[in-house]
Amino acid sequence: MINRWIKSLLLCSALALVSADAASAQSYPTAPVKVISDSAPGSAPDVILRIVAERLSQLWGQQIVVLNQPGAGGSLAARAAGSATPDGYTLFMAVSSAFVTMKGAATNIPIEVPKDFAAISLIGEQPMFITIAPSAGIDSLAALIEAAKKRPGEISYAVSGRGRQSHLTGEMIQRRTGIKLLMVPYSGGPAQALTDLMGDRVNMLIEGGTALIGAMQSGKLRALAVGSETRLAEFPDLPAAAETIPGFRSAGWLALVAPVGTPDVIVKKISDDLRVILSNPEVRAKLAAVGSYARPLSPQDTTNFIQTEQRTWGPLLEELAKSQ
Repeated sequence: MINRWIKSLLLCSALALVSADAASAQSYPTAPVKVISDSAPGSAPDVILRIVAERLSQLWGQQIVVLNQPGAGGSLAARAAGSATPDGYTLFMAVSSAFVTMKGAATNIPIEVPKDFAAISLIGEQPMFITIAPSAGIDSLAALIEAAKKRPGEISYAVSGRGRQSHLTGEMIQRRTGIKLLMVPYSGGPAQALTDLMGDRVNMLIEGGTALIGAMQSGKLRALAVGSETRLAEFPDLPAAAETIPGFRSAGWLALVAPVGTPDVIVKKISDDLRVILSNPEVRAKLAAVGSYARPLSPQDTTNFIQTEQRTWGPLLEELAKSQ
């Protein structure tokens, strides 16, 4: 009889907790929400975050406070976000390089989910554009591959940092096609690389569209292919790299995560609300205009996506680390 009474008491307590969590999620948020970013103010990820934050603020009726904490490969922001109270009022918007990067390059990086953070949703993907100086006289990815086979190691390509997605894209192209390119890293972002490319000091530039669209549209830069799985609606005449290299795909991405211990019901509510926002045609158009393509996912699908990306690029990252 006593055991049955204890079991009933425990069951009632559990149901009360579930009901409290559900009620908390329904009213969430009741105060401003901080979103820590590992990107600098004015950068492409920062612009994307603020587009999303504005709409979330409107939906929730609460201010979204963006806190930019760039530096140390994203580890500063990761540490600040990871140590925050897990109540849903501090979130972390991280770029893909915080998850997919060389091990040991910075403390707290690469981030592993669900060990280090609770995944909420993917925000969007930024396909890598493979571009070249018009003066090179190369008008397709196939022509680039043919030229590189004739001149191994002579054609240079600029990237925004060793081990980042632009670098990984160039390395994967070489491995999949058997060519040899000369990698030129730039630590100051794509602006200087773009200047050098237009000055014929470097031949190619691999980067997300945010930094390149203006130069592409003005004819200062020739796009050969894009790393999306299929052609982009905004660039219907630009082939996907997969049309030349079957199965090829390369994109940077942004993910929203929360400190471990954040209640599942709150994580799910944020994810569901993001899906509503990212399905809005106006928001999708704003993101596409800066080279980002909305891709809302459930928390579990976000975890699966991140882990798949880590498995895809992990072996290549290990090779690069050994060659340093």
